[in-house]
Amino acid sequence: MSERTLPRQASTYTELAATVRASGLMRRRYGYYWSRIGAAVLAFGAIVAAVVVVGDSWWQLALAALLGLVITQFGFLGHDAAHRQIFASAAWNDWTARLLSGVFAGLSYGWWRGKHNRHHAAPNQEGLDPDIAPGALAFTRDIAATRSTGFPGWFQRRQGWLFFPLLALEGLNLHAAGVRHLLGREPVRHRLTELALVLSRLGLYVAGLLLVLPPGKAAAFFFLQMAVFGGCLGASFAPNHKGMPIVPPASRLDFLDRQVLTSRNVRGGPVVDALMGGLNYQIEHHLFPSMPRPNLRLAQPLVRAHCARLGVPYAEVGLWRSYAIVVDYLNHVGLRARGPFDCPLAADLRA
Repeated sequence: MSERTLPRQASTYTELAATVRASGLMRRRYGYYWSRIGAAVLAFGAIVAAVVVVGDSWWQLALAALLGLVITQFGFLGHDAAHRQIFASAAWNDWTARLLSGVFAGLSYGWWRGKHNRHHAAPNQEGLDPDIAPGALAFTRDIAATRSTGFPGWFQRRQGWLFFPLLALEGLNLHAAGVRHLLGREPVRHRLTELALVLSRLGLYVAGLLLVLPPGKAAAFFFLQMAVFGGCLGASFAPNHKGMPIVPPASRLDFLDRQVLTSRNVRGGPVVDALMGGLNYQIEHHLFPSMPRPNLRLAQPLVRAHCARLGVPYAEVGLWRSYAIVVDYLNHVGLRARGPFDCPLAADLRA
């Protein structure tokens, strides 16, 4: 039995996890997160104050764009708390995510966490990953096959080029999906608290804009802020899995294979790290979801070396190359998402 086959039958992940834990990279980074949260809150307050001071002026659009960027950072911080990256206490993480998401971003933590956990459990697997489920875009060959004629077919063949413009609507979609979930019948912990936070945040936001600005400028501010927020979040999530292998519904994969083969990292340094909220280290994040964000970069050499030793492909490209892959994949999804999925575990057992 080969050195590579034995770890796969047991778990290719166990040895890597032990190495990472021994390196101390799973320890909390309280200073990092408290400074990030404090800076985001101060920036949010400063922009709100500036909106009041500037008053009836088209310069408000610059503040709208800045507010979109700041709210995106709250989205990233809420994501980190939801993954237990910030505090050792589960309750502290939950309430931090709930407050950051609801009060500052106007998003439902309960809705997002359930959806995102399903994604992490089965990334890019048909029927299990909600991020590739049928929607406005076709992410898999089977979905594309139902949209080959008429306007759906025309749209599908161009959906890659339309993808990034459509991200301008993603902010509105996230708000609407969260409110629908909170008003629905699915169980949600602290439903009334979340509903009060989200509706109060959105209602006060709209009312505040109408108090300070005439309706036309208020609408322009609102939609520009939503477009920047949705565009930044979508541009951070899009390169991570789109264009990577689609896993058929019945496939069973080793944990490391499942997470690494369906994920893509994005190079770029500190600027890309900040703009993407650390999600450019997607492989490390999927292998160690509770690892604090600043430690993902430090874990990358360990993960890359482990994958190289096992012969597991480790995908990493530059930012613009990642976007080009997404556009190309979506425009040709019927051809790119073809099977069968080549499972490395099955190949080892056949050998």
